[in-house]
Amino acid sequence: FSDVSAARDERLYFHLQVAAARLRAAADRRCLDQAGVTTAQAAALAVIRDQPGVSQRALASALRQTEPSITTLVRRLVAAGLVDRRVDQADGRARTLAITGRGAAALASADAAFAAINDHVDAVLTGDEVRLVAGALRRLATPGVRLAAESPPAS
Repeated sequence: FSDVSAARDERLYFHLQVAAARLRAAADRRCLDQAGVTTAQAAALAVIRDQPGVSQRALASALRQTEPSITTLVRRLVAAGLVDRRVDQADGRARTLAITGRGAAALASADAAFAAINDHVDAVLTGDEVRLVAGALRRLATPGVRLAAESPPAS
């Protein structure tokens, strides 16, 4: 029995960071090679495809990004011809986003790249291990779950 926490003893946070960085780098390489987009761009394209007419602010919220970083991301997608920025029919001052045919094709290619990454994970971990890790990560990422470094919610 140890007085050190299991997470600390296993250096869990360190291993999560290393695994995430390696998987992200591999996924970015595959996505860029196969689809010409990064994983972040593919994620944005998926939201735009799944939520036709999404606003830039809603996209930022869906991706949990800040406005300045989402503005840069959207500008790059528009410049690459993957996304169209359109005038909102309900509010002429606002803009909505729509995926283009080229964007849909890039997203389909990115989906194939993600499938290859998931196949790699399946080759390294058993199905039970994948489900166990995925469940644990979902619990850690659940909104409302307060992590130690976060301040308690205001009452």
